[in-house]
Amino acid sequence: MKRILVLSVFVLLACQSVGMVPAFGADPIIIGVPTSLTALEGRESLKAVQMAVDEINAGGGVKVGDAKRPIKLETLDLRDSSPGVPVSEALLGIEKIITDKKVSALVVGPFRSEALLAGMDIVAKYKVPLLGTIAMSPKSEEKIKENPDKYKYCFRVCLNAKYLVGYLAKTLASMKKDYGWDKLYVMHQDVLWARMTGEITSKVAVSKMGWQEVGSEAFPTGASDFSASLQKARTRGAQVILTIFDMPQSGILLKQWQSMKIPAMLAGFISPMAGPGAWKTFDGKIAGLINMDFEIGSAIPTSKYAPAQEFYDKYIKKYGVPMEAGHGPAPSYDAVYILAEAIERAGTLDPDKLVDEIKKTDRQGVIGRIKFDEGHQVVYGDDPTETAAACVWQWTEDGKRVIVFPQPLAEGEIRLPDWVKAAK
Repeated sequence: MKRILVLSVFVLLACQSVGMVPAFGADPIIIGVPTSLTALEGRESLKAVQMAVDEINAGGGVKVGDAKRPIKLETLDLRDSSPGVPVSEALLGIEKIITDKKVSALVVGPFRSEALLAGMDIVAKYKVPLLGTIAMSPKSEEKIKENPDKYKYCFRVCLNAKYLVGYLAKTLASMKKDYGWDKLYVMHQDVLWARMTGEITSKVAVSKMGWQEVGSEAFPTGASDFSASLQKARTRGAQVILTIFDMPQSGILLKQWQSMKIPAMLAGFISPMAGPGAWKTFDGKIAGLINMDFEIGSAIPTSKYAPAQEFYDKYIKKYGVPMEAGHGPAPSYDAVYILAEAIERAGTLDPDKLVDEIKKTDRQGVIGRIKFDEGHQVVYGDDPTETAAACVWQWTEDGKRVIVFPQPLAEGEIRLPDWVKAAK
């Protein structure tokens, strides 16, 4: 028994010396991950957070003043992506993880923008920095700008709906130029971020690009039949159908589009289509779709930006499967490093000093160059060496995803299915 005890202590000390476990007596830095773990984006974002934490702890932890301290994760399922779950339940969860687990910061955060916007008051009450990586409504930035002293603890690392509109609008402009199309039909999920994205993208396309909106329809979360709306798009002469969904059932839309041979291009964001597994899940009946990944590295590799490719490869090596969520994992991984570096610069876990350092972030991350604007939103653009970046890509006939936009990341051009024709 004595020999076993001595050996155990020797092994522990050896592991400590190479950073596999924290130093004795070091209190952990507790980071909370409250999000919708019933959603793919939430589950894979948590995995990305865990991967970053494991890397940091293997290096000895985070330096706070003169001591290195490990990170400890606490998680809580807010369930706010599930149909029928009220925002109030998510708010109770956010408050519970803050008060019960004594967290120093939160990452990932609510899935729904409705929950984030209401939860900002809880974050402000307890002065806990939040680096959100899923909820997308720009209304949170508006609240920060209107009352920066109160809401300064909230940051967004992922793409917001305003930037999403920009990427989609540029894609529509490209298709109008190349194919002569100008008739748009909008189909979106009836949740805040999707409504805003669909409505604003259409408004920009109509007012600034010469498109005509020939119809629009909202679908409740959980809807599983889109055939009537697709038929309306056909009847009204739509040439592009803008699709904005994050619910699992929305993948059925692709199969119906193909089986009905609707002569309009499908373009936008359909969450279940984002990862490589969609090809098998939907029996290869998704070729032609133009889709987005909201942040490079999230479910799609790109050899044109090494950090995103490396992150994608490391995730597969660690978990044995590729990512399927095109939104959340990459900024969640970056969020841990943003936080760790801010703590080290501040030399303390004091929330106000920590917020000041988070605002100063300027790092080359998985999603590109990471800098926050005055609304605490990471700036997105086309070149990942200058800003964070998303990408637009297309499913091919042989089950590959080819990036078509932005130009610094493009691997090919848009190809039309045989039942969709150019207007010129």
